Amino acid sequence: MLFTLGVNHKSAPVGIRERVVFSPDRMDEALTGLTRSTPVDEAAILSTCNRTEIYFRSEAHQPADRVLHWLADFHRLKPGEIQPYIYRHAEADAVKHLLRVACGLDSLVLGEPQILGQLKGSYQSAGAAGTLGRQLGRLFQHAFSVAKNVRTSTAIGSSPVSVAFAAVSLAKQIWGDMKPLTALMIGAGETIELAARHLHSNQIGRIIVANRTVERAKVLASEFDAEVITLSEIPARLAEADILISSTASPLPILGKGAVERALKARKRRPMFMVDIAVPRDIEPEVGNLDNVFLYTVDDLEEVIQENLQSRREAARQAEEIIESQVSTFMGWLQAQSAVSTICAFRDKAHGVQLEVLEKANQMVAAGKSPEEALSFLAHTLTNKLLHDPCHAMNEAAREGRLELVDAAHALFKLPSLTNKIHS
Repeated sequence: MLFTLGVNHKSAPVGIRERVVFSPDRMDEALTGLTRSTPVDEAAILSTCNRTEIYFRSEAHQPADRVLHWLADFHRLKPGEIQPYIYRHAEADAVKHLLRVACGLDSLVLGEPQILGQLKGSYQSAGAAGTLGRQLGRLFQHAFSVAKNVRTSTAIGSSPVSVAFAAVSLAKQIWGDMKPLTALMIGAGETIELAARHLHSNQIGRIIVANRTVERAKVLASEFDAEVITLSEIPARLAEADILISSTASPLPILGKGAVERALKARKRRPMFMVDIAVPRDIEPEVGNLDNVFLYTVDDLEEVIQENLQSRREAARQAEEIIESQVSTFMGWLQAQSAVSTICAFRDKAHGVQLEVLEKANQMVAAGKSPEEALSFLAHTLTNKLLHDPCHAMNEAAREGRLELVDAAHALFKLPSLTNKIHS
């Protein structure tokens, strides 16, 4: 059976979500540890700022309980600390959940495309760790195909709506004209790049990019005529920032209350607008208590985002219809897998009978029998041998009153109905 277990922006606040984040450098360790210490034989983990989800396959009884305890142990938590925020899905519901995630229907920003790339990263990580088997691998591939279908056949991605877009929209509401302003971008990932693009299109005066790896920041800065600094230079340059948007993978805050207080003093109390998109948070929550600081987290952006979603809602309804159909398609494939071993065994048995009878027919020809006689023997014997076991089983079933087996054979071999035979 297939399962999903996780938390997201709907089920848990950022304070909980940041405690169960899987860093990229520990993903292989997590995946192999999960499959070794729980009754899980296929697994993939999706971990972003808005969600941590474990997709897995298991034939054990109530495996989700074991996975929950493993999740807590991995992050050095007690199961009770995260239990109230966890959601679980099984079989068709798990399939539907993954398809909705891939299409952006379960995102903070309806229809946002970034989640699909993050899912592909999870798929690749699981493949590299050797935890992606036939069923889970097929499910992810199906999800990618459905997401592509939804993107091309609906208007789900027609409006520029994202966390980055919402952050810049909010900054514009607060500041108005952006030409005289300076923006400090901390990080150089996809979200920061998108935010920088929106700032640039709104004619921001100046952009400074701070990142742990200067080379990566230079690639981003070159697109927007931005200045590049290291993370260690932030305290000295913080006072220049009218707008600060941060999204790094740092496990600890990189901007504290003291540094911001000193920057405000240097700015002569001119306000600062900050958006902390990172999970775990890059900016200490206490910074939000300072006068003249407007600090927002991803959770705070939801109201802003809602104003930009109307054009996507009808597309989302269309996408839900596509997903319902595709859940049925995948579940049909999944159910068919239970018959694969039986079909293979049946074909192997028939092939064995074929070789046995063919060998005897060849011996007849070699012994001087005519080809017509050998072919007649081949057809008659092959038919009898292939039909013997099914006919015997149906007779036994009828004697024992197991008529459902007879009915199944009728459908399996596509036999004409008794009524039709009488009328003919």
